Amino acid sequence: MPTTPPLVRPVTQLPRSLSLATMTGLPDYALLDSGHGRKLERFGGYTFDRPEPQAMWKQHLVPGAWLRADATFKDAGKGGADDDGEAGRWRYTKPLPATWPLDVMGVTMQCRLMNFRHLGLFPEQVPHWQWMLDRIKAVRGEQPRVLNLFAYTGAASLIAARAGADVTHVDASKKAIGWAKENQAASKLGDAPLRWILEDARKFVAREVRRGRTYHVILIDPPKFGRGPEGEVWDFFTHMPHMLRDCEQLLAPKYGALIITSYAIRASALAIDGLARECLEGRSGTFDTGELALVETGAQRLLPTSLFTRWHAS
Repeated sequence: MPTTPPLVRPVTQLPRSLSLATMTGLPDYALLDSGHGRKLERFGGYTFDRPEPQAMWKQHLVPGAWLRADATFKDAGKGGADDDGEAGRWRYTKPLPATWPLDVMGVTMQCRLMNFRHLGLFPEQVPHWQWMLDRIKAVRGEQPRVLNLFAYTGAASLIAARAGADVTHVDASKKAIGWAKENQAASKLGDAPLRWILEDARKFVAREVRRGRTYHVILIDPPKFGRGPEGEVWDFFTHMPHMLRDCEQLLAPKYGALIITSYAIRASALAIDGLARECLEGRSGTFDTGELALVETGAQRLLPTSLFTRWHAS
């Protein structure tokens, strides 16, 4: 007598719990306070007041601490900002240098104030960079190879190169790559094995698959939406699945590791975890999925910043 197939196929791999990867601070960075949709941070010797929609609680410090910020970012208001409210301008309480250096895990990052509230560094990524270094150290018998996609101003690339990895840095912004090269010079890593690629990440990854290249560590930190140097459109929800399947083919058969970070608020950590498990289902390894968060120096509250999934071969 024929049996009726189950309506639901059992899933054997699911995250037992979500992880919390926290960044408590660096000598040159601290999250001083947050609340009322803002965050107060110290980058080097300067403090900044920036928007942070996820800080829905009350501010901990007295108002005077916020008023003493060296610069405050004001968004453009209704009709003038993008869907994150990022467009706007900085208002200064005193003159600031055009750039200033920050030490981050042994490399020097040149910070500057951008029109979209950013300063050229995302400190919450420090736990990922520390994890990356562990994976680089695990490689035996050959020089570790790192692929950094949507690599921005190059903190991860420089940290990996300083650790002895051969690094391929890919970004669609000529300005970002120029900034990353400034950071390379400031870090005194001019002779490091760094390859700078100005290209659409999807095109580059597809070409590397055809070439048969592999990497021991791949970092993917895409925006929700963006454009390549030739106007190519990137949409996280549309294009990430195919690109991740290509990246799976680029992972070295031994010592492979992958870091995916998502700042797409509409996504869930479980969605990214599910996609990664599907793309890597033929490989034996360990998953870690959760959220990145900054820890306030005073109140010790956690400010969530992004979602992530990490995987490494076992």
